[in-house]
Amino acid sequence: MPERARSAAVTAELPEQAAPPGTAGRILHAGLELFAEKGFSGTSIRDIGARAGINSATLYSHYRSKEHVLAALVLLGHQELHVRLQRALVRAQGGPGSQLAALVRAHVLAHAEYPLLALVANAEMHALGSDAAAPALALREQSWQLLLVVLDEGIRAGEFTATDPLLAAAAIVGMGRQVAHWYGPRQPYTPEQIADTFSGYALAIAGAAQHDRETT
Repeated sequence: MPERARSAAVTAELPEQAAPPGTAGRILHAGLELFAEKGFSGTSIRDIGARAGINSATLYSHYRSKEHVLAALVLLGHQELHVRLQRALVRAQGGPGSQLAALVRAHVLAHAEYPLLALVANAEMHALGSDAAAPALALREQSWQLLLVVLDEGIRAGEFTATDPLLAAAAIVGMGRQVAHWYGPRQPYTPEQIADTFSGYALAIAGAAQHDRETT
């Protein structure tokens, strides 16, 4: 399914606990819808104001430019994911196999529950200048390191047989990100079913023992 068609298939939602209240939140919702529909370059500040039901002057009082709206969305998406990954690791019981499964479940659920936010946060980040993108890129690197540490520990402990943790991590992350491209309400799976299945796939990529994959 083309990315631009995603906005017609799923609702543009933001994490309630993280999205700003009032007009600022409406602007972000409008920006999310439009960036998902048209991309950053195809969206004007006037488009965002019209979608949010405000004039440009009101919009500028909350966000100084279209780039600032995108930067807020990109950061929000990366913050939501990183918090979920950290929480998953804290709650994981057992060794690297359980930790890897927990990380992948959290990753997949974030992309299934907020698919448009995930799409915009990943696919439109390139439109940001280096300063605007820096906070989200730092969080992305921290999230990447969480996964790499677990893979490295599993390989050193003999739980995983993967020979290249960087490639294994790239495959696992790419698999999870793709969920935002196709998951929607018409799919015959729940987010939890996808997360559990993809956790098993990730353990296979890491080369976890069969019995570990069955009991994780």
